[in-house]
Amino acid sequence: MASVKRQRPADGLAVTQKVFVRSRNGGALKIVREHYLRDDIPCSSVCCDDCEEYYKPSPDGQPSEPILSGEPLEITKSDIGRHYLILDTNVVLNAIDMLESDKVFYDVIVPQTVLEEVRNRSYPIYMRLRALCKNDDKRFVVFHNEFKTDSFVSREKGESAQDYNDRLIRKCALFYSQHLAKHKISIVLLTSDKNNIEKAVNEGIRTMSLHSYVSLLPNFNELEDMLPSNETFSRQLTEINYQEYYSPARLMGGIKNGTLYQGTINISSYNFLEGSISVPSMPKPLLVLGRENLNRSFNGDTVVVELLPKNKWKKPSTEIIDEETINSNEVGDEDEDEVVISDQERRLLAEHAVAAQGEDQKVIPTARVVGIVKRSWRLYVGQLAPNSAAKDQVGGNAAKSCFVILMDRSLPKVRIRTRRARELLGKRIVVAVDSWSPTSKYPDGHFVRVLGDIEDKDAEQEALLLEHDVEYRPFSKNVLDCLPKEGHDWKVPEKLDNGDPQLAQRRDLREKLVCSIDPPGCVDIDDALHAQRLPNGNYEVGVHIADVTHFVKPGTALDQEGASRATSVYLVDKRIDMLPMLLGTDLCSLKPYVDRFAFSVLWEMDEDANIVRVDYFKSIIRSKEAFAYEQAQLRMDDPSQQDDLTKGMRILLQLSKKLKQKRLDAGALNLASPEVKVHMDSETSDPGEVEVKKLVEANSLVEEFMLLANISVAKKIYDEFPQVAMLRRHASPPATNFEVLNDMLRVRKGMSISLESSKALADSLDRCEDPQDPYFNTLLRIMATRCMMAAEYFSAGNYGYEDFRHYGLATEIYTHFTSPIRRYCDVVVHRQLAAAIGYEPLHPLHRDKAKMDLVVKNINKRHRNAQFAGRASIEYYVGQVMKNTQSTHEGYVIKVFSNGIVVLVPKFGVESLIKLESLGDIRTSHFDEDLYKLTFTDKNGSKRQVSVFDRVQVSVTSQLDEMTGKRKAQLLLA
Repeated sequence: MASVKRQRPADGLAVTQKVFVRSRNGGALKIVREHYLRDDIPCSSVCCDDCEEYYKPSPDGQPSEPILSGEPLEITKSDIGRHYLILDTNVVLNAIDMLESDKVFYDVIVPQTVLEEVRNRSYPIYMRLRALCKNDDKRFVVFHNEFKTDSFVSREKGESAQDYNDRLIRKCALFYSQHLAKHKISIVLLTSDKNNIEKAVNEGIRTMSLHSYVSLLPNFNELEDMLPSNETFSRQLTEINYQEYYSPARLMGGIKNGTLYQGTINISSYNFLEGSISVPSMPKPLLVLGRENLNRSFNGDTVVVELLPKNKWKKPSTEIIDEETINSNEVGDEDEDEVVISDQERRLLAEHAVAAQGEDQKVIPTARVVGIVKRSWRLYVGQLAPNSAAKDQVGGNAAKSCFVILMDRSLPKVRIRTRRARELLGKRIVVAVDSWSPTSKYPDGHFVRVLGDIEDKDAEQEALLLEHDVEYRPFSKNVLDCLPKEGHDWKVPEKLDNGDPQLAQRRDLREKLVCSIDPPGCVDIDDALHAQRLPNGNYEVGVHIADVTHFVKPGTALDQEGASRATSVYLVDKRIDMLPMLLGTDLCSLKPYVDRFAFSVLWEMDEDANIVRVDYFKSIIRSKEAFAYEQAQLRMDDPSQQDDLTKGMRILLQLSKKLKQKRLDAGALNLASPEVKVHMDSETSDPGEVEVKKLVEANSLVEEFMLLANISVAKKIYDEFPQVAMLRRHASPPATNFEVLNDMLRVRKGMSISLESSKALADSLDRCEDPQDPYFNTLLRIMATRCMMAAEYFSAGNYGYEDFRHYGLATEIYTHFTSPIRRYCDVVVHRQLAAAIGYEPLHPLHRDKAKMDLVVKNINKRHRNAQFAGRASIEYYVGQVMKNTQSTHEGYVIKVFSNGIVVLVPKFGVESLIKLESLGDIRTSHFDEDLYKLTFTDKNGSKRQVSVFDRVQVSVTSQLDEMTGKRKAQLLLA
């Protein structure tokens, strides 16, 4: 890229040209863009009177004011005095946790150059930095240095992009130093780049490393633990233990010519030394075994792998392995950096090795990690390893290396340095990972903060949210400012002809007998329904969805926050909202007896639930009643209830049964999951009892019409926006996903599952009945669900129509339209549908395919995280319920390993690992891999066998995992 200065036009703006050369598909494209420079960009300092005239109201009329304090922090050491900080990109990327702390960093200038660099290198950190710049207390400002005449420099011929950005940042620091000199406020440029520091010093800019600056602060001892590890560790290691990653050029070339493969690595939850990677060109996931082959990869990393020779291909391990059992003596040895292979790991690597392909059908292609494309690193929660902070190690005030054991047992320990080891013992703490050197056995990281004591309810709840990357902080002032000023007093206008053209387009359905049917206690009511017989004998059926987009306008802070959170998260004792409560539980919620804006889908149906016509429009409704599922069921079942509202509900029930039968006939799957409900004490909020969720016909009634609305809307928006329509697909599972389950069925039950189509699968699941065990079919459906592909959101232009199909629902096209209060996908779909019916134009944000792809990617990630967080919440509370009790319940063996079994307990909806050492004598055990059977001598000296699908009695209690500090249900064979 090059910039050439041109003359100043009549409007007083200086203009430059930015010239880019972009290569694509072997060709080169020269792009020339005009770049305007101006003088009226303020410095944002309260004490500066030179910039007073530059503060102008924003486009929405909000006043613009200086943010940087007139009395910033003063440091007498090194003659710094009162000062503002300017950040370099590396400081933001490596120390975002420290920047967010309320103990340090106020009055900070973020050059536009840095903001853009951070955005390109880490979007999550970019979003955190943007949030900091909106935090009034921290006083972070973005300075548009590339548009200010006095802080812009042109790129020199042959100058690299990195060197040019560094020079722009130094020029920004120089401008501020000169601009604020008369106010006796100095500027400190923080950077960890030694080359940049040297150049800045030569240019007369006060420059410091992060560590040097923090060491001057009075609370340095408190802050030191939060410094990124590359600022604090100084280990001199020479022996290379892990293989160095291939160069970017070699990785790209290998992927292109098919010798290397890229994918996301998934580490087994039962064996931290085993990973798998799904790649499109391979029929089965590639296997990665052992530390050296995993090569410093974390669960969820996007990695590049290289296939090993066929004589090194292996079978997946049949052994449960965690760090606690593989080498319990490692924890606490801060000098243990050589990768030592234990006997158990050697067995794993040698297990089932074959000389050639085909000797064993279970042998699969095995690979090793040779590069990391994208790290999945985030904030992690764990506890300090007791051996790391032994009393003889923590004397004095010197910082020492300690290990943090993370709550996720599939992840390695993280080494941090701290002076507070003794203080942190027994605490639930948050750490960040900074790097993982090939010469280090474990990754290096730094301490972020303490959540509280292990097993403290608030600490464990916050840990759960952090572990699943759920945004739970309160909504910012910028977001709340987007809400209606009337607050809870906001009302739907009485008349539609008040001069508002959009209001005039709404249909008044307030006389319709609309009601909602939801789980008990639901306050964020997304959907309502009605039905009535028409004079021609057909039925009018309406689904009415909360009109969230009336309040959430595209591009606003409220919309950006909703897009970022992407979904509400439902825990046992609380709900983490996607949108502020004013909208979710009041103004948007379709509560009974009040007028509400809605987006309606109206069908005319015949007696057989065939659609005669469909209509879409914005509406005003007044729900006549809000039912819980069981309430609605009782009302429909009560023959004495003959009012029109109840008759309408019975019409809905009658039609829903026919719709469901049509779906099942088309091959829709009726799968299952071990769902339970934990009852909480209304006064103390303590967990009470656990029960399996009960479903009634009213559940299915609502489900069928929500599915129908989603299918109808999907067709409409795809017809109008074939490139950017927000849809949801569920790919058909490869037959290899069901190989193990089918083999277990064949061996243990003499049954099999057919996979030719979803219809074949559904029919074969129906046939797999055990007359002696009514629960077996449900268990099989639970296990089959886990063999499926995950459903995902996507932009229509990313796939051909044949790939839109939703396998589980047996429909050609599908989307989510019916829950905009709690899902951002539905918000986008509402906007696309509104544009499709001519209600309002579609915002450019949702016409841009590249931007839509980013939105979709985030929604998919957040949706998965929300599911995992909900399950983890149930697991936590089930552990609390069992804390002081012990009882015996029926369980089912769903996995068998050579050194343990996994049992599912339907009563609690939880599954747990039972290790062989708690079953009996390890020395006399025998594992038959082909029969999925483990034989052992129990502690009473009796010979016992357990096989997959066995029904067993288990003693259920609660246990605190000493390694991770997590309490969960603990099972023992009764």
